[in-house]
Amino acid sequence: MKRRTLLTAAAAGALPLALPALAQGRKDRVTLAMQLEPPGLDPTANAAAAIGEITLYNIFETLTKIGSDNKVTPLLAESWEVSPDLKTYTFRLRKGVKFHNGEPFNANTVKFAFDRAGGDKSTNKDKRTFANLTTQVVDEHTVVLLNKEIDPDLPFLLGQPTAIIVEPRSVDTNATRPVGTGPYQLQAWNKGASAVLVKWPGWRDAAKVKISQATFRFISDPAAAAAALLSGDVDAFPRVPTRIVPQFRNDPRFQVLVGGSRAKTILSINHRHKPLDDVRVRRAILAAIDRKAVIQGAADGFGQPIGSHYVPGAEGYIDTTAINPYNPDKARQLLAEAGVKTPLELVMTLPPPAYARQGGEVIASELAKVGINVKIQNVEWAQWLSGTFGGPHNFDLTIVSHVEAFDLGNYAKPDYYFGWQSPKFNALYDKLKATGNAKERARLLGEIQTLLATDAVNGYLFQPQFPTIARKELKGLWKDMPVSVNDLAALSWG
Repeated sequence: MKRRTLLTAAAAGALPLALPALAQGRKDRVTLAMQLEPPGLDPTANAAAAIGEITLYNIFETLTKIGSDNKVTPLLAESWEVSPDLKTYTFRLRKGVKFHNGEPFNANTVKFAFDRAGGDKSTNKDKRTFANLTTQVVDEHTVVLLNKEIDPDLPFLLGQPTAIIVEPRSVDTNATRPVGTGPYQLQAWNKGASAVLVKWPGWRDAAKVKISQATFRFISDPAAAAAALLSGDVDAFPRVPTRIVPQFRNDPRFQVLVGGSRAKTILSINHRHKPLDDVRVRRAILAAIDRKAVIQGAADGFGQPIGSHYVPGAEGYIDTTAINPYNPDKARQLLAEAGVKTPLELVMTLPPPAYARQGGEVIASELAKVGINVKIQNVEWAQWLSGTFGGPHNFDLTIVSHVEAFDLGNYAKPDYYFGWQSPKFNALYDKLKATGNAKERARLLGEIQTLLATDAVNGYLFQPQFPTIARKELKGLWKDMPVSVNDLAALSWG
């Protein structure tokens, strides 16, 4: 009990903790913190963003790489060409690349990885993307991708965790013993505590890698996170719980980076459950929610209001927040029109992140004011993935951040976790996928955003800003995060 009290007091700033000096022996090591522990280490098998935060560009690599500036550059591919109809991509692959187990990387492994990702037995979150691809091997270092649909974003998508190139013999054990082509290998995974990655000397640019060992510690409690940073147990905390940021802003020992994201934090609504299948009820829920209050309560102000599943800064973004504005009187009126007898009893299932737990409290309070009583059910991340996102979809409401940059296609999936189906949306999305003209794509994206907002498919809350707190001497951290990764090979001590 005393230990807990000490940590909490230190995190609150009541106790001045001296930050240990950086020891010479630690200049090739770094410890990072994460709010969530991944359920496994194979990003092709599970949708959890925490998997990519450890493995992407570190253990596993992709044909392309997404940078913090949102630009796509070559990684396992040296270059690529696109046909005039935007359906054929020819990739020239790096030569001399090997997997951690000594097997060669070549065009056949690319074909294996993509055929597997789009195959019948695939559990890949982006299975549809890969199912539309036909992969042809031209020679050992040339591969052609034939896409059934026009998708100008394909090079970006091929830099995401779901597009990692896997070694055929290791695929069944990648969740616990991942084998990739990246600069790091897994040394140890202490479930519930940490994962340790070590530099792989066989990587093609190993001489440029400054960090020889990286430890990821799993710390979900904000007070414990602050204490770990202050004590020097943790060197950096990307995507840190926002409530602890103020106490570090003026501390000269730390740097605080606040950047944008392509994430969407939403109140997901289960359309399979009545009366949530009634658009008037969903609009009532949205009208009861003050987005600014949610942003303050869930993310301590680190966010921008959104009105659909799309964010400012993305191609074709339009502001749809005025379609479902905050209006408690309108919410009560809509519930009455829908014939709902109040209080309406609903269950809100919340995963561990602070934005979900804190945001859930705010939203439950707001909904109570219009006659909707929400019972909050807190679950662990694995439970949320298996019972809410997957499996029986056992929820009425839930809060989660969708971090993928291009994920509108989820709304075309009939079995997706919130269970919405719309032929109109499917037609618009099919048109979007078949359109290469930028102006026409922007128009279609605007129509899609308007449709999602008008149908109140979900409660669109905010675009999160992801703060990173790190020791001043640590260089190479990403400020903006179009994808949730920790690029270890870019890090060094200055």
